[in-house]
Formats: sequence, C-alpha cells, structure tokens
Amino acid sequence: MDESDVRERLESLLEEHRDLDAAIDAIRALPGSDQLQLARMKKRKLRLKDEIESLRDQLLPDIIA
Repeated sequence: MDESDVRERLESLLEEHRDLDAAIDAIRALPGSDQLQLARMKKRKLRLKDEIESLRDQLLPDIIA
C-alpha cells in the first residue's frame, strides 16, 4: 500500500470507529439492551483501534534517537 492508500484506509477506519461508538452509546441508552451485542461491538471497536494505530505507525517515519 502506498501512502495515499494508507491514508484512505485510515480515514475509513476512523469513520467506522466513530459510527460504532455512536451505535454503542445508542444501544446502551435503550432499556434492556443486548449485552452480547454490546460486547461484540466493543471488541470490534478495539480491533479497529488497533488497526488505526498500525496504519498511523506506517505513516510516521521511524525516528532513531
């Protein structure tokens, strides 16, 4: 992947992460919310965060101090 592909993927993941965060908040607000669904969504959000951090690392040059 070149830099533009990485940036495009990063933006896509950030948007999905924000959407998932909003969905989790909305489901939490409902009485009798499905805890299993919430747990799955939270796990997905964590995987997204890991992938986002990985892509950000690819964009930043290694600095040897």
